[in-house]
Amino acid sequence: MAQVGMQDVAADVLRERFGFEQFRPGQREMVDAILSGRDALGIMPTGAGKSVCYQVPALALPGIAIVVSPLVSLMHDQVMALVSAGVPAAYLNSQLTTAQQWEVLDRARAGAYKLMYVAPERLADPRFQSFVGSVAISLVAVDEAHCVSQWGQDFRPSYLGIADFIASMPSRPSVAAFTATATPRVADDIERLLGLRGPVRVTTGFDRPNLHFAVDQLPDRRKVARVAAFALERPNESGIVYCSTRKDTERVHEALVASGVRATRYHAGLTPREREENQRAFVNDDAPVMVATNAFGMGIDKSNVRYVLHFNMPGSLEAYYQEAGRAGRDGEPAECLLLWNDSDIATCRFFIEQETENDALSYEEQQAVRASQRRRLAAMAGYCMTTDCLRATILRYFGEGGSGACAPSGCENCSNCEGAVDAVDVTVTARSIMRCVHELRGRYGKSTVADVLCGSKSAKIREWGLDKARTYGIVDDSAATVKEIVELLTVGEYLEISEGRYPIVGLGPRAREAATDEFRLYMKRKGKAQKEPGAGRGAKGTSGGASAALETDAQRALFERLRQLRKELADVEGVPPYIVFSDAALRGMCVAAPRTDDEMLAVSGVGPVKLERYGSAFLAEIAAWANEGQIERSDAPRD
Repeated sequence: MAQVGMQDVAADVLRERFGFEQFRPGQREMVDAILSGRDALGIMPTGAGKSVCYQVPALALPGIAIVVSPLVSLMHDQVMALVSAGVPAAYLNSQLTTAQQWEVLDRARAGAYKLMYVAPERLADPRFQSFVGSVAISLVAVDEAHCVSQWGQDFRPSYLGIADFIASMPSRPSVAAFTATATPRVADDIERLLGLRGPVRVTTGFDRPNLHFAVDQLPDRRKVARVAAFALERPNESGIVYCSTRKDTERVHEALVASGVRATRYHAGLTPREREENQRAFVNDDAPVMVATNAFGMGIDKSNVRYVLHFNMPGSLEAYYQEAGRAGRDGEPAECLLLWNDSDIATCRFFIEQETENDALSYEEQQAVRASQRRRLAAMAGYCMTTDCLRATILRYFGEGGSGACAPSGCENCSNCEGAVDAVDVTVTARSIMRCVHELRGRYGKSTVADVLCGSKSAKIREWGLDKARTYGIVDDSAATVKEIVELLTVGEYLEISEGRYPIVGLGPRAREAATDEFRLYMKRKGKAQKEPGAGRGAKGTSGGASAALETDAQRALFERLRQLRKELADVEGVPPYIVFSDAALRGMCVAAPRTDDEMLAVSGVGPVKLERYGSAFLAEIAAWANEGQIERSDAPRD
């Protein structure tokens, strides 16, 4: 009976504090586990509402919850959002002065807060350990929990100290860990390294049906124009453009600004003040487009990002899906477009080999991590090259091949399934490449293999006597095509590309299979009748994001008015616009056109606290819109 009572309390907290009538999939299971005193591991995609899973129990249970978070920006933004919803929360990090830190701890001891966000490094601070010993801790929540695993894409040695901190607590509370991107191996690592005890493991699935996925192979000279055209087609929408280097970040940013796009930038070469100012401009919608390296994004709680573009291919599907997943956190349609070419793969290989040695790992462990990184890179390249459904490819990678998320005919919401590409049979050329690599005995690189097969007359080929090879000049394809097929064969483990400054191509563990009658290899080519993936469209066939999902011109006009009102109120309060109301909540207002407080409360995402703070302004704007004759026949009048 006590558990039923706690469930009722949790439901009241969800409704009263966050404005939602029911939990999303997976949230109920996580909340119930924590409320019953169990440990829990939540593997939930970005946008699934992981934070609610620990924020609701924190408010329902006596005491204070400790939330371990890797980045200062995440703490600041989440605390700001909680305070806006009437939730007593604080953060403790290096941005606070010593006096401010003492004040936060003193207020926490006095019961002023229900949640406290801290960095993992803070857990070893004797002052913080003394604080923990003097108050009742209801829960320890570990966000971005994949950072504890050396097999994850964001391994952070500081996370290895979390288990010792928990073990040292006078009274061990429930421990809940959360991540958006974890393969089964990483999930097992999280349980072991955090010392979770018989945790309830909740996996809601990795599918994000509101995201449209597209991949396009372009030379570097065309990428910048493509990104600029994409952003200009969506002048009122917020987006992120990821680049693999600072140089590309600066180049793309300059091109966007020159094209008239309100863009800012973020990378490690900027001063901390510049990064903070640029991030704030993006979060506040003053510069709705952010061009950044992967140093940006973890912990950015901006819900209305309508697109994420990748100017370069990331090094793993984990990294890609985490970064792409920053689009559409509000559940509204959003676009994820990945631009790539052969040089991106070479850059990723270079980064793997140049990675700084990690003192926390032995030499053997470091080698194992590099081998894991190379496998992840091969999977990422396979995603770019596949002719299969892009969504299904991602789900299979994360162990959901049998989830049924994609119909046999495809998801109908990715560039491959929409027919934007054709599958070209390159089996004959692939077999020629295998013969050439065998003949050259794995002593040469990809470019040399391509030159031999294409019959290059370069001095280098003649000097090495390779123009006498049996496979010299036996293919009609271009050298670029041959090199792409080499990468495709590498993805399939028919070939291997070595480490080092001058990688060479050798036979892989599946080389013999290429000689069988069953062997077939297909290469992706852009469909002639199709426009470029992601151009001039939104997810699920819409044309431009959240407002385009509304059914009438009148509703779309109201959406823009409410978005402008939201921006004005946010600027006055000094908070990001999405903290006032999410895009999804604005869309709900546009559809329902509420006239009273009760009708406004019926809109998902509007709770009593936000109604009291902002309700009158939005109701007045909706009333003005209605009085101007914008309500169409289907919307009014009502009794």
